[in-house]
Amino acid sequence: MSDLADKVFLVTGATGNLGRVVAKTLQQQGARLSLADRSAEKRFESTFPEMVGSPACYFAHATDLTDPDAVAHLVEHTLQQFGRIDGLINVVGGYRAGTPVHETPVETWDFLMNLNARTVFLTCRAVVPQMIAQGSGKIVNVGARAALAGRKNMGAYSAAKTAVVRLTESIAAEVKRYGINTNCVLPGTIDTPPNREAMPNADYSRWVQPEALADVILFLVSDAARAIHGAAIPVYGLS
Repeated sequence: MSDLADKVFLVTGATGNLGRVVAKTLQQQGARLSLADRSAEKRFESTFPEMVGSPACYFAHATDLTDPDAVAHLVEHTLQQFGRIDGLINVVGGYRAGTPVHETPVETWDFLMNLNARTVFLTCRAVVPQMIAQGSGKIVNVGARAALAGRKNMGAYSAAKTAVVRLTESIAAEVKRYGINTNCVLPGTIDTPPNREAMPNADYSRWVQPEALADVILFLVSDAARAIHGAAIPVYGLS
């Protein structure tokens, strides 16, 4: 039996191209799921029809993960349904690029920092006390290859994902003595429909598949990764 069976995982960005693969893979391992998404539409029902009505799944509709009150509400309801949170997987994030730093609107900077870094900060801040109390936990944040070096016209995005890595490292150093593993993955270009639409002439065979990235995430939340703390694992495919 999988060591993830009956474990409770909170997954953010759960209806996105990566989030849905992570959630379905966890479900296949027998995990119980709290799934968060900002949309007020019924995307959960269309994305996870097999989970509708299941006591092993909680759908958190219309959850703004940049709002501390909304995050607290999410964690509270997850604990009410399941009694514990064994893993937090922060998939939520976003990308905008195309302008030099000196031409980047403040709104773009705030959008990217809030969506990528603030969400990680707020969810970890809300979940870690519960994990400390239970004496165990797994946290995986999704960074990006862009976190490792600034590139032309990617300053704000790179800074936001770098913040995710630094938060991961700091949290790991603070909570590892409580039996909590905190790590992050750094994907290259993920093979998703929006990326194919944005780059129609690219060699998609070199991109990382969502399923391959989900496999790395599942390793990090498994007992096999119990000795890993504060890692930023590159998952680039062939790129």
